[in-house]
Amino acid sequence: MTHDDFEGDKVDASTEFCIESSTETSKLLGKGLDIGTANIAAAIQTDDGGVAVSVERNAFLDIKADVYSKNMLTKLKVPYVVHNGNLVVLGQAAFELANIFSRETRRPMCDGLISPSDTDALPMIKLIIQKCLGDPVEPGENCYFSVPAESLDADNNVVYHQGLFEGLLRKMGYNAKAINEAHAVVFSELADSDFTGIGLSFGGGMVNACVSYKTIPALSFSVARGGDWIDKNVAQVLGIKRSKATHIKEQGVDIRDPKNREEEAVAIYYRNLIHYLMENLAMRFAAGQDMPTFPDPIDIVCSGGTTMVKGFIEVFQDEFAKIDFPIPVRRIFRAEEALNSVAKGCLVAAAIGE
Repeated sequence: MTHDDFEGDKVDASTEFCIESSTETSKLLGKGLDIGTANIAAAIQTDDGGVAVSVERNAFLDIKADVYSKNMLTKLKVPYVVHNGNLVVLGQAAFELANIFSRETRRPMCDGLISPSDTDALPMIKLIIQKCLGDPVEPGENCYFSVPAESLDADNNVVYHQGLFEGLLRKMGYNAKAINEAHAVVFSELADSDFTGIGLSFGGGMVNACVSYKTIPALSFSVARGGDWIDKNVAQVLGIKRSKATHIKEQGVDIRDPKNREEEAVAIYYRNLIHYLMENLAMRFAAGQDMPTFPDPIDIVCSGGTTMVKGFIEVFQDEFAKIDFPIPVRRIFRAEEALNSVAKGCLVAAAIGE
């Protein structure tokens, strides 16, 4: 474990670091960063021309800083920081410990945006981003990062959120530029269709949609429901902790064929989320004044951690069939690496200067 200095809000000079660094050589084509409610993902191009993606869960857990706890975390090689008198476990390790001790993790982001109520949100998310992204190869390296679109069904301050992370990345030495996360999905997954089609990013805090015609976004919006919304409602109807609901969802549920009451609850809220999104997308198409004319049927690509449950695409296709969609659709598919798709799309945008 390494111990480095960090300058950031709410972290004093005595803050102690025990984080394993993850650095890889990157060409000067830039980097892509997906700042998600549930996960942070950074994409870089490797020396052999491939793409490497580093992913960390966007969560932390504070533990009382006593000798026993510190020795336990050190022995288990659990990443942590000492902050404001507490031991703070970051990322996936925080989620795993929360399940063991029946606690809820703290989340730096809420509903797709930086949390307005948690004073530790910004310094903790800085650490997670630094761990995933690393330092620029040279000052001014391009870093395209994801931002959500304005929501149809909630007031969200995207301007503040975008400006906050632009400033954070500039201080790290990057030339920071924002891109809508569903637009990034188009860059990542629809090259074979001349970057024409519909990109959907099912995140933890919200779902983003982008209708693109030859790389140009014709329509972008979000809905304030996502994986967290599913977890919250499942936890409420089952009377369990939200972290437990997340664990159920991520442990092999097939939403086409739920086996028990818990899985049935997950399946119900998945169907509701997908139907809600498709209704809103169809209505926006019908109301659009400047919508391009698509000469051929288009593709719909789904990405994001919330799509990784078994049966997602089949349930999506079932719900899509119930909607009178205004244009022909050729195929509906999930990104091959659904969790990494936004980060990879941000990398493509950085490489070509969007």
